[in-house]
Amino acid sequence: MKLKVGVLISGRGSNLQALIDACAATDFPAEITLVISNKADAYGLERARAAGIPTTIINHKDFPDREAFDRAMDSELRAAGVQLICLAGFMRLLSPWFAEEWRDRLINIHPSLLPKFKGLNTHEAAIAADEKTHGATVHFVRPELDDGPIILQASVPVLADDTPETLAARVLEQEHIIYPRAVRLYAEGRVNVIDEKVFIAS
Repeated sequence: MKLKVGVLISGRGSNLQALIDACAATDFPAEITLVISNKADAYGLERARAAGIPTTIINHKDFPDREAFDRAMDSELRAAGVQLICLAGFMRLLSPWFAEEWRDRLINIHPSLLPKFKGLNTHEAAIAADEKTHGATVHFVRPELDDGPIILQASVPVLADDTPETLAARVLEQEHIIYPRAVRLYAEGRVNVIDEKVFIAS
């Protein structure tokens, strides 16, 4: 049985596409059973539909607070039998209730080498800090922003003539490699969280 994955998006869905492409391989141990977007015009929805994946739009503006919105997503995810949630450019802060409800079954990809540069504009921040390396992190989600046990990281050099755009493109290439890799490791049962650290079984 393949692991059932739900993906939450808000935008273009390039990391979603990387996961779709990975899941298309017959030996990949996971399948995407639902894509949820909080925005009806998210291009990622087109990617999901093209791959024959069920989609749901849940507009956060239709709910009185963050937890009510999260509970609506939760019911859709459970109805689809989702076992692991992947955040892929999902631009909403999740409620503590949701983060705890899906603890160790909810992962995110962030464009920096956490714990450096949490939040937005990570590429600008890395250049401004004169970092020599930058990268991406796949991590389990915790209630705090961009926090949680790290599953995988990939680094890239920061070049002298980099702009935020050129650096972002280099990091994105690595995101598309490590996100499917992290999902594979999880689906194979090789990812264990002990004392808020990830141990990967060989």
